[in-house]
Amino acid sequence: MKFVDEATIEVIAGKGGNGAASFRREKFIPKGGPDGGDGGRGGSIYAIADRNINTLVDFRYARLHRAKNGEHGRGSDQYGAAAPDITLKVPVGTSIYDADTNELLFDLDRHGQKVTLAAGGQGGLGNLHFKSSTNRAPRQFTYGKEGEQRRLRLELKVLADVGLLGLPNAGKSTLISKVSNARPKIADYPFTTLHPNLGVVRTSESRSFVIADIPGLIEGASEGAGLGHLFLRHLSRTRVLLHIIDVSSPDPEFDAVEQAAADARAIVEELRRYDPALYEKPRWLVLNKLDMVEDPEAAKQRLCKLLDWNGPVFGISAITGEGTRELIWALQDWLDAEKQRENIEQDKLAGLHVEDDPRFDPSRSTPDSDPAN
Repeated sequence: MKFVDEATIEVIAGKGGNGAASFRREKFIPKGGPDGGDGGRGGSIYAIADRNINTLVDFRYARLHRAKNGEHGRGSDQYGAAAPDITLKVPVGTSIYDADTNELLFDLDRHGQKVTLAAGGQGGLGNLHFKSSTNRAPRQFTYGKEGEQRRLRLELKVLADVGLLGLPNAGKSTLISKVSNARPKIADYPFTTLHPNLGVVRTSESRSFVIADIPGLIEGASEGAGLGHLFLRHLSRTRVLLHIIDVSSPDPEFDAVEQAAADARAIVEELRRYDPALYEKPRWLVLNKLDMVEDPEAAKQRLCKLLDWNGPVFGISAITGEGTRELIWALQDWLDAEKQRENIEQDKLAGLHVEDDPRFDPSRSTPDSDPAN
């Protein structure tokens, strides 16, 4: 299915039905009094996050969503029926903006989260509500209110634990195809990846994480160059970034390590320009295509020195799978510890005693296999 991560729609809620002005007229009851019922509520439009949907493509073709109006009130104390509501299913990770003001209205980041996009209009009051000791035959009633109407922009941000970052042809698609169930298109020309690819990496029956591959970045991406800038937003929800760096060179006279360092600096600068928060995310270096390097360990040490890098660093060959197992297990341990820490923080905010929680283990605030140690 084609991946669509942005769509503009219009939602129009239903108008409330009008109240009725009616009087009870039955045999032997000459002064029955007012019996006009209220109008029904107009239909509302909701959005609900559904983890079984992974694209906004349906909203490219169905741009207008209009709910029905409520029924008018009638005599004999009959209230008008409320109109049915409309619920739009969107992928988890969808942000909803006002298309006219660009204001963020909702951020649906968990399955089952439901929000009101446009509220239906309230029904009008029938004349039975206006009866009083001084007004025994009221002819007043009110009209139903108009429903809300909005133009909305839907923007999907992929939900993944790990995001792959790097230049075109750095080996991101090959890596995700080796370690997960994703099957991206792979070729030896730039921009093979045209949309984000999600893959589930399962390390055991009960442990797994989601990894995302986005189109490769080039210098100037934050200003619109290349394709990667269209998908930088997807990295904003990840917990950690894997910066994939190609350290190979087909030309023995070419200093591949120096070029790799220059490319890495350019990518990091694009992150900083695009979003400082993204720039501050945890980032690991993954040196790819080491099977094509004469002295892998020397290349790794030299690159870290050129980049003044003290963080986690791994050497792999995505095409052969060498080093990928160590990388995946280190990621799993780090993610487990990070999720445990977040759960404990949430419990603290809720006033729970985390010391009594079996998950609480201060000695594992950083996983034992974190390569930064």
